[in-house]
Order: sequence, then C-alpha cells, then structure tokens
Amino acid sequence: MSKADDNRTPEQRAAAPRPQAKRFYKTATVGPALGPGGAQHVFAILLDGKPVRTPAKAVLALPTRALAEAVAAEWAAQGVNIEPAAMPLTRLANSAIDGVAAGMAQVRADIVTYAASDLLCYRATEPSDLVHRQAELWDPVLAWSREVLGAGFVVAEGLMPVAQSQASRAAVARALQGFDAFALAALHVMTTLTGSALLALTHARGALTAEAAWAAAHVDEDWQIGRWGEDAEAAARRRRRWTEMHAASRMLGLLA
Repeated sequence: MSKADDNRTPEQRAAAPRPQAKRFYKTATVGPALGPGGAQHVFAILLDGKPVRTPAKAVLALPTRALAEAVAAEWAAQGVNIEPAAMPLTRLANSAIDGVAAGMAQVRADIVTYAASDLLCYRATEPSDLVHRQAELWDPVLAWSREVLGAGFVVAEGLMPVAQSQASRAAVARALQGFDAFALAALHVMTTLTGSALLALTHARGALTAEAAWAAAHVDEDWQIGRWGEDAEAAARRRRRWTEMHAASRMLGLLA
C-alpha cells in the first residue's frame, strides 16, 4: 500500500506494529542537531553517538532539551529487545516529524471536524445521575470554550447530529494556529482518544488536567462500569489508550 492510499492518521502509521528488533546500542544520549538554516537549536537522540532516524529516515530531533532527554530515556530503558509499546513519546515524535509536519493544515482541519461533532455536545436524556454527571464535567469545558476561545457550541439531547456555527468552528481553527508540529501531534492524539477537540484544547491551554479530561471523556463508560461491572479486555484497552493520552500530555509539558 502506498502512503497516498493509506487512510490511517499520522499517529496510527507511526504506531503500527513493526518486526521486533534487538537492542543494538549501549548508550542513548542527547546532542545538538542542525535545524532549519543550519542553526543548532534542536536536539537529536544519539545511540552510541549516532543519530536515531524516524521510520521515514529523518533525524529524530526534538525542539527542546527536556523533550529530547525524555525520549532518550525511553531508548535507554529498553532491554534485550526494543519494545515500541514502551516508547510512546518516541512514537509521537516520529509522527510529528514524519506525518504532521508535512500536513499541519490537514491535521488542524481534522481537529476542527471533531469539534463540529464534539462529544460534549451530545447529552443523555436519562438516567438522571448520568445526565447530572455529564453536565458536571462537560458544562465547565463548554463555558471555557465560550469565554476563552469565543466558541459557543450547541448542546443536543441524544445522538441526532446538531450543526455548529461557522463562527465556532473558525474560533477553534484560530486556537490551533499557535501549535507547532509536535504540539499539534499531541493535541490530535488527545482529540482522537477522547472524541473531543474541546477537552484536548482545554487541557493544552492549562485549564484542565489530563486526568480530568480523561475522566470527562469516559463519563458514559464509567457509568456503565458502575452499573454492570468492568470487562477485562475493555479495561486493558483503556489502559493502553491512557498511556497514549499521558504521553501526549507529557509532550505538551516538555515543549514549554
């Protein structure tokens, strides 16, 4: 399959399973790398002094030392085999470099599309405790969006599609303009994991913790668990998804 025919997101392509590799290096360190115009203001991951490359053969270089050191720590922590599942920051950085950087407009547009049908805008009609819990966790985020972004969203009951205004979609698009490829990759991961661009943006702007955003995204699921119990397979899947959410949140913090 050619890349042009691949309908997966940049994050999904970067996270796709690959043949397991043996650890072939002793040390993982950080060193300066050439940025645009030859300026040394990015930081490369070095294995035994040699730069790591992304799946698309670009140098794995990060915009801050803090992020580079965190990625290097993932490589240093590998055992006999290299386990990609234990390297969420590396996978996200690969996605930013190989996918998002070359298609930032498309990624921003995808996030705006999520906002146009945002999870927070579709409410249950019953039972009353679920209705109350949704309002408790979701209404403050919608208020923040209205007050900070200037984006007022229409809330509907049930699952019938509700149209959001062009003004609200444009406000979300404006809010995304300040994110570089790494931050945008992290934001896109959080949006797809939660089903809510508004939760992702509220967290990215420091108004909501990652844990609170995650809880808000799982109100319905947690209500079901409280009533019927938790399925082991679903719980394992949720833990894996939280690992990605936490990595995306951590990347945002390490970019500051």
